[in-house]
Amino acid sequence: MVVRTVFLLLLAAACVAAQAQAYPARPIRLISPYPPGGGNDTLARILADRLGSSVGQRIIVDNRPGAGTIVGTEITAKSAPDGHTVILLSTTLVTNPSLYRKLPYDTVKDLAPVALIALSPEILVAHPSVPATTVKQVIALDRSTPGRLSYASAGNGSPGHLAGALFNLLTGAQLVHVAYKGTAPAVTELLGGHVPLMMSSTLSTLPHVRTGKLRIIAITSARRSPAIPEAPTIAESGVPGYEATLWYGMLAPGGTPATIVNRLNVEIGKVLQQPDVIEKLNSQSVDVYYSTPEQFAARIREEIPKWAKVVAASGMRAE
Repeated sequence: MVVRTVFLLLLAAACVAAQAQAYPARPIRLISPYPPGGGNDTLARILADRLGSSVGQRIIVDNRPGAGTIVGTEITAKSAPDGHTVILLSTTLVTNPSLYRKLPYDTVKDLAPVALIALSPEILVAHPSVPATTVKQVIALDRSTPGRLSYASAGNGSPGHLAGALFNLLTGAQLVHVAYKGTAPAVTELLGGHVPLMMSSTLSTLPHVRTGKLRIIAITSARRSPAIPEAPTIAESGVPGYEATLWYGMLAPGGTPATIVNRLNVEIGKVLQQPDVIEKLNSQSVDVYYSTPEQFAARIREEIPKWAKVVAASGMRAE
């Protein structure tokens, strides 16, 4: 009986090894849970092109938008755990458990982190008419007119909304959230001076900062961004511990063999070292940030309760 058990264990190990050596056996589907053309989709296509060459199989980007990335995430979570379906996700992965009452998957158990790929800070920007140029001045202005200073975002539960809610939680400010149906209308209202402040992606508002139509107050990441090194972080501007960085990472279905996860991770690392890939990502105001699967998993576990606290304090719910 012991011999037979040992034989079966060795056979199983051999099968896993053979599976890893044969991987990938066919084209890989890379799910982008957003419509074509957005930041996540652009990054997915840059990655798919180079990663496909690296692993020796085509990587096909499959746009599956809907329900705040839940549609694409559920498809991934319920796909065969063989590495032939993966997803490129952003921080919605760690905020959705608090924003939605019930998800059709378990965020931690049903997905296998492969690698963090990039970071993109939000920026706190103001219309030039706002009499504040620093974070401390924004807080002072809010306290002088409590409940009257507002900030725009791309929608209820969006990264900008969450970034503003975290700002209120850590500073005691009472910035009023104004939700728009997307980034474009929010930026239009900000440019027109109809709303004084906005928490937004660098891609959407930095061009207007460069032309003087908007003023940058600070960025939301823990460290200054190479794309805008002159912009201070909110943390260094008097709000210690503040960080609301938008990240992008690849995940596979839960139960995907570690050999396949590690193979993908290594190949992603090679791609992210290529100078032209770094240049393309930087042109999108995105900073390369490569991690191991374990580091990515630790970040996910850390951020789920962090954002749960912010959501609870603000009372927000996804629409």
